[in-house]
Amino acid sequence: MEHPIPLPPLPTAAQLPDSDDTPVDNELQNLIPNLLLAILSAIWSDRTDWFFGVDMGIYYLPTAPRKSIVPDGFLSLGVERRRRVPNGRLSYVLWEENWTPPILVVEIVSQTYGGEYDLKMDKYLDLGVLYYVIYNPEYWQRDNHAPFEVYKRVNDEFILQSQSQFWIPELQLGIGVASGIHKGWERDWLFWFDQAGSRFPTPDERVDKAEQALQDLRNRLQQRGIDPDSL
Repeated sequence: MEHPIPLPPLPTAAQLPDSDDTPVDNELQNLIPNLLLAILSAIWSDRTDWFFGVDMGIYYLPTAPRKSIVPDGFLSLGVERRRRVPNGRLSYVLWEENWTPPILVVEIVSQTYGGEYDLKMDKYLDLGVLYYVIYNPEYWQRDNHAPFEVYKRVNDEFILQSQSQFWIPELQLGIGVASGIHKGWERDWLFWFDQAGSRFPTPDERVDKAEQALQDLRNRLQQRGIDPDSL
């Protein structure tokens, strides 16, 4: 009777690189997933069972424990929002996350093609990702794809679900493209949407709304003969 050879002890996150150190082609590759994270942090502020990583290495193969993949962004459910370590997660190591793969991965295609439609797709299937979002606002014609595509894992392959705003029932959120202002930059971004199809605001927009509400209050007080600065 053959007995399996036990694997050597798996490395911890502290023993592994946190990314592949590959520089991004442009700032949107960081701004877009960070906006998704910022919005999610606001709408899920009372939840502690999720983690959204940006440009963070994911280690998922116990047979090749130092092999990783680094998405532009990814979301995992059913994991600790904050790891109880001084600096939080250094990377996302599946054997330290109870073998919980990301439910969603986001890739932003840049001038240097990174295998988003083939090589990375295969790796995310191996990883166990359920939804794969590819945002390709500039080079979609070059790649013969739509600017925005959502794929779902079905029978061990990714099947295209939508090329427009898409509702994800497991998240009770939609994801899609819309115009907005982030970091003072007005353009199309990836957004989360509610079930009615309305997008959630950016941090810039939340600040503007709060400032406008404060100014409206000051105006109402002044109309009543009250100096708001004296209160």
